[in-house]
Amino acid sequence: MIFSIYTDKIRRAIKFASKTHNQYQQQTRKGKVIPYITHPLTVGIILSLAKASEDVIVAGILHDTIEDSPKDKKTTPDMITERFGKDVTRLVLSVTEQNRDLSWEERKKDALTHIKKFSNNSLLVKSADVLANYSELVDDYNRYGDETFNRFNASKEEIIVHQLKVISAIVTRWADNPLYRDLVFLADKLRMLGSSEFMDKYPAKIIDIGDFKRDMKIKCPICDWEGTPESSDNINTDSSVALDVRCPICDKMILVAEYEIVTSDSK
Repeated sequence: MIFSIYTDKIRRAIKFASKTHNQYQQQTRKGKVIPYITHPLTVGIILSLAKASEDVIVAGILHDTIEDSPKDKKTTPDMITERFGKDVTRLVLSVTEQNRDLSWEERKKDALTHIKKFSNNSLLVKSADVLANYSELVDDYNRYGDETFNRFNASKEEIIVHQLKVISAIVTRWADNPLYRDLVFLADKLRMLGSSEFMDKYPAKIIDIGDFKRDMKIKCPICDWEGTPESSDNINTDSSVALDVRCPICDKMILVAEYEIVTSDSK
């Protein structure tokens, strides 16, 4: 039996997404002239490289068709089920915003809540979506600087912090995610975009070395990762003044344990 990689189902998904995003509305990437279809196709490529199943790849290609279809050519869950099956529909719905009438803050808060309930396949689709969207944002920022954020309905800080929380929620939920390392690498890049501006708003906790314990509870003030210094696997002891613990997701310094200063009077 010959197994096809570029299957009929994937080809039909590409045609369906192309009609939804380009033929029916000439949709472009936010604030750009690049056709929107490049995004779901990128998501499909990432999922394919991650060796996802056919249905997961198809869901990645179709993941924005319900959310972004025009009112006069609305894509419905029934349409996706009829053409691609119930499993694909469930995956697409899991990563679709439920109520776009809510404020940006409310919608993003809901999205974080939903991630905590995702199946591994939904997490994989969401991971590819995040990688495609925010790798593009980092590339744009490297070329255009802060102007990149003018096209969004939220501030630079809000966007970066939210995405760091999304990445943290994904990798915490599924440590064996095949896109885990890519997400952590992206998180560090996103953190660096704001390192010179608002990171001072999220200072590391400073304690005496005598109060430091490898199993003490710590939490990243930016991406909300929770664990212990031991589980962070990111303890730096190179300094002669203090040791520090960094977030394993976004590499933000979380904790500083200062060594006792020995003076001539204390000898």
